[in-house]
Amino acid sequence: MTLHSGQKILDVATGTALVAIPVSEKVGSEGYVIGIDMTPGMLHQARLKIAAANLQNIELIEADAAYFNFSHSSFDVVFCCEVILLFPDILAILKKWYRFSKPGGFVTFTCPPETAFMASLQQKICARVLGVSLPHILEPLGTPEKCRNLLNQAGFKDIEIKIEPSGRYRPLRDNRLSVIAMKINFKGNPLLSKLSQEQLNQLQVEYKAEIEKLATDQGIWEDTTKFFVRARK
Repeated sequence: MTLHSGQKILDVATGTALVAIPVSEKVGSEGYVIGIDMTPGMLHQARLKIAAANLQNIELIEADAAYFNFSHSSFDVVFCCEVILLFPDILAILKKWYRFSKPGGFVTFTCPPETAFMASLQQKICARVLGVSLPHILEPLGTPEKCRNLLNQAGFKDIEIKIEPSGRYRPLRDNRLSVIAMKINFKGNPLLSKLSQEQLNQLQVEYKAEIEKLATDQGIWEDTTKFFVRARK
């Protein structure tokens, strides 16, 4: 997929415009980029960067992209970098992007595999302590097959998925499974609101014990592999 002068682009969860700015330069003054994000602080930083670059073809909208609507067939390309997993209903958001896309237009997003960021270990500890297996945030798009399935259900075709292996060492001190992290990683599962302090303490203890087993002199290896996904309407 190559961006062209004059194209109209939607950047979902634009943040500080890391994608929107270089894309706006590619589509030129005849093109247009709309960046949507619900975080005022990030949009403020984005506006400062856009002003410093003297770009006139970017519009920023402060809104929750899960509920915000555009006209049908509005965009040549819909970008979403890193955050598609945070949407409460991924299939529903893909169907929205399909409607927003022009015929022949593209949607492109990034996401990690279901084994990344200690997800498997978090699931194992929760199942051991709580006695039930909770669906993890990385599961819905956690394999190329799952990505393809959801995109097909949304109506997309010509699906391409590139896998970029990567990883990093984290310091051993960064080894807690906090309540905030759990609510994000398990998408606010109702069971989490019923945790007793005793259960929470047990989660912390067992997670720390498992993490320590993985520690090396360099720290704890964490898989940060990423899928780069593209599909066409």
